[in-house]
Amino acid sequence: MIDSSTELYGLFGDPVSHSRGPLMHSRAFVEAGVNGVYLAFKIRDIKKGIESVRELGIRGVSITIPFKESVIPLLDEVDGLARQVGAVNTIINKNNRLYGYNTDCRGAVEPLKKLCKIKDKKICILGAGGAAKAVAVGMKNEEGRIIIANRSEKRGRALAGQVKGEFVSLVDVNKLSPDIIINTTSLGMTPDIDQAPVERDFFKKNMIVMDIVYNPLKTRMLKDAESQGCTIIDGLSMFINQGAAQFELFTGLKAPFDLMRKTVLASFI
Repeated sequence: MIDSSTELYGLFGDPVSHSRGPLMHSRAFVEAGVNGVYLAFKIRDIKKGIESVRELGIRGVSITIPFKESVIPLLDEVDGLARQVGAVNTIINKNNRLYGYNTDCRGAVEPLKKLCKIKDKKICILGAGGAAKAVAVGMKNEEGRIIIANRSEKRGRALAGQVKGEFVSLVDVNKLSPDIIINTTSLGMTPDIDQAPVERDFFKKNMIVMDIVYNPLKTRMLKDAESQGCTIIDGLSMFINQGAAQFELFTGLKAPFDLMRKTVLASFI
């Protein structure tokens, strides 16, 4: 029931039409008894978007591509982990002061920790954007050995330096044999589902392969990895974990994790 006390939350990015965030968070609000709605907004000018948060009293915002880094100077305060990452994916509005956080680290680390100890594992991260930064910092904080593979050498080397890792060009990634490989690029996302950042013969049995793309649920990369005997982690795992952390920041309540996952899974059927 929407009334004059209903609080507004949203997703800012471009594109956003594919996002299951509104479905997931709005269902979680109902379950937790929160009088709130969560909507997706395609934003072209992030500065104007942030001005609207203040003007309309929007209580919380998820930030996605391409604004996770450019939004930082527009905020009043940014917490330590988000500063370390250099990217914000969550904004909380407290009395018209905007606080930035990063829940992508937790989103990436939690699914992996259920399968293995990250410490001393050789981890190849594909990409060097805002999501890659969060994943890399999360893995570094768990004492993993980081390799950044990226088309842009400048951005790739910058991220590798930030986490005291190595850099390789994406074209040379086939020379590697990591324990864990994580795709943080948008390659393979709907509608370009036939794309993949690496070829099928790159994958070796016993690798753990994770893709942060969750639409489709099983990307071409994950299908290729599974066919080669790898353990795979779909993008929904990271999405739900980071979303649960956002929900807790939004509301101060424990997230209904299982319900959030079931809700998003049902949307793919």
